[in-house]
Amino acid sequence: LGMAQPRRMTIRTLAAPLLACGLCALPSIALADTAGAAHDAEQQIARIKALDDVGPMLNAVIAYDPKAPTHASEAEAAGLPLAGRTVLVKDNIETAAGSLALKDNATGRDAPMIALLRAAGGVILGKTNLSEWANIRSNSSTSGWSAVGGLTKNPHATDRNACGSSSGSGAAVAAGFAWA
Repeated sequence: LGMAQPRRMTIRTLAAPLLACGLCALPSIALADTAGAAHDAEQQIARIKALDDVGPMLNAVIAYDPKAPTHASEAEAAGLPLAGRTVLVKDNIETAAGSLALKDNATGRDAPMIALLRAAGGVILGKTNLSEWANIRSNSSTSGWSAVGGLTKNPHATDRNACGSSSGSGAAVAAGFAWA
């Protein structure tokens, strides 16, 4: 009697509503009251030290900026949209791609994406591990491993690797090391 047939549920039919729900939640997360951006950055660095440098040694973060709390405070005081929120950036954004050959590479400039994040008040907290050269070096390379950062562990099951080219980024956010 004119009733619509139920749609078959697939990844494609679920993707748009799930994405919409996720995007709707972002502003409330981004603007949530905190003890301040500098405090948050200090807490995140403490967490990296406790879980990445020692403890279970997740190997998610290759390097972090100890001046991030100061940068976060400045961005928050300037009233910028991201208000000092911290971001960990995958190591193949303008740097080493996890390779010892490029470990000390310094470009002397920000990639356009990084410049936009900073201009909006984002603070680059550090660099995350990845599959070396984003796994393009071999079909049989170990996913989530780089010569610079070692093997990234899954923070919720440390006997497993985090898998994937963005293993460090995923593990870092899952472990609460940064806002994004």
